[in-house]
Amino acid sequence: MHIGKRIKEIMEQKHRSVIWVSKQIACERTNVYNIFEREDINTNLLRKLSIILEHDFFKELSKDTFGKK
Repeated sequence: MHIGKRIKEIMEQKHRSVIWVSKQIACERTNVYNIFEREDINTNLLRKLSIILEHDFFKELSKDTFGKK
């Protein structure tokens, strides 16, 4: 799974803008665009994104890694 692309997909599904996300995680808009390009991500940042977007990225990554056992 390309986590940056998945974050962007969820953000769009939730109708959240880059500006909104950047304000929520206290960073510049350009940093949010950089997140979309990442194949991996810091767990603390992923935790913040999971909270603000109300989406469990950790569960998705786990299922992607270990299957649906």
